Amino acid sequence: MSAYGYAAEYRYRRYRRPSRRRKIIVAVAVLAALLAVVIYFQRNVAGILFSLSEASVRALTVSAANEAVSETLVWNGVDHDRLVTVTRGEDGGVLSIEANAQAVNLFARQTATVAMSKLAAACEQGVRVPLGAFTGVEVLAGFGPDVTFRIIPVGTVLCELRSEFRAAGVNQTVHSIYMDVTATVSIVMPSQTREVSSETEVLVCESVIVGTVPDIYWQGGLFGSSG
Repeated sequence: MSAYGYAAEYRYRRYRRPSRRRKIIVAVAVLAALLAVVIYFQRNVAGILFSLSEASVRALTVSAANEAVSETLVWNGVDHDRLVTVTRGEDGGVLSIEANAQAVNLFARQTATVAMSKLAAACEQGVRVPLGAFTGVEVLAGFGPDVTFRIIPVGTVLCELRSEFRAAGVNQTVHSIYMDVTATVSIVMPSQTREVSSETEVLVCESVIVGTVPDIYWQGGLFGSSG
């Protein structure tokens, strides 16, 4: 091979070596940038995304629970007298207050079924989070177009009736019946999936009881587990 050929090959090798080095440097830089983005997302963005999604899920659960209770009350004509029986003595005093187990359990089961159905329908639309939340800056979390995350209802909705007594005047007691609705929802985010357990309190009915209510009932233990 001539001296000119060796010189050309030498120049070619000198030209190729820097190109390979640049490729390696670029690849390392890209990987480092991706790693930095992942770490930043995990430490800053994920928390904000979860907080916003959790707030949306809780709002959906409250809405589903209230609608379910309202619809079930209308279907069954539920009122205080159907859920509770007050027994009085000859002097008009309250002897006992008993829950109608059949009516209570039916009401709780139907409410749980309707609430689960409504929550599942609401979850199909997903949770919308503003694009600004991906910056990890709380001030910007409410700005930008919305990005939708999937939410999946899991398990069953638990409904329990709870009783509460409070004095309303001379020889009068207000008896309030609440339904506590507990639902668990899974939020599917880019980095992980988290579960949110939401509890909602719904006032079912109230009634004024005239007469002295025995002290044993003031603890609110009239209902057991109902749904």
